[in-house]
Amino acid sequence: MTLAQLRYVITVSQVGTLSEAAKRLYISQPSLTNAIKELEKELGITIFIRTNKGVILSRQGEEFLGYARQVIEQTNLIEEKYLQDHNIKHEFCISTQHYSFAVEAFVSLIKEYGGKEYDFRIRETQTYEIIEDVAKLKSEIGVLYLNSFNEVVLKKTLKENDLTFHRLFIAKPHVFLGKDNPLANKNKVSLEDLKEYPRLSYEQGEHNSFYFSEEILSTLESQKEIKVCDRATLFNLLIGLNGYTICSGVINEQLNGKDIIAVPLDVNDFMEIGYITHNKAILSRFGQLYIDILKEYTKKGLRVNSGGA
Repeated sequence: MTLAQLRYVITVSQVGTLSEAAKRLYISQPSLTNAIKELEKELGITIFIRTNKGVILSRQGEEFLGYARQVIEQTNLIEEKYLQDHNIKHEFCISTQHYSFAVEAFVSLIKEYGGKEYDFRIRETQTYEIIEDVAKLKSEIGVLYLNSFNEVVLKKTLKENDLTFHRLFIAKPHVFLGKDNPLANKNKVSLEDLKEYPRLSYEQGEHNSFYFSEEILSTLESQKEIKVCDRATLFNLLIGLNGYTICSGVINEQLNGKDIIAVPLDVNDFMEIGYITHNKAILSRFGQLYIDILKEYTKKGLRVNSGGA
């Protein structure tokens, strides 16, 4: 197995066809095909499934691709450090629930360490997809929360996928409200206060179990329920419909604007917010840097919220 073969697999997976990959790699298609077949034979697995429209990764191929990316990333870092004038296009990906502090840390990472060329990706997505992304090594890090309600189910799912949860902080439940909401000036709000207002939450697709909900207290009935897919839509509805969503309370005014505020929710509950990693994967330089920045940003957010996010 060679580094060239690993790069071949990564390129083919990106473009989806052997012919296009061969063009990008400046080799003949028969040479590329033979190199991948030799690799599959040596490893005893099928990496790509051939179709009349191109190729797709097999389940074994998805796992292998994750490890191949790690090897090439480490190789790139060595080349960049020791070979003069060797510019590397860095790659890094995380998956996260809809947290502004995760985005803020991602922005800071790119500004400080992105370099001249990079391919960085952040996926604000559904809870199960976060777990799946890290399990398949599509993302190096996933950011989500646990609490007394979902902990057993999520930790079982993490264990089945060979993942580990690392705590960042414990957050007291808050609600996000538009600044003109009648409840916005309260020191804290109760569930009874929220009863007449629309409750906004993120849909979870096929895995729409309460245990995978991004919001705590998801089993409580609401007279007015709205499901959304993205943070911008949720914030627009918070303002336009005087809605609310239950959250950690860590908020970034630069990213979220001055029209959204966080108010403590008067309930006996908590959110243990943290990140997940794969037990068989070694964190890249960017992975460790992102975690370090994430810890600093969450500390700053907690201070702004007087010790409880």
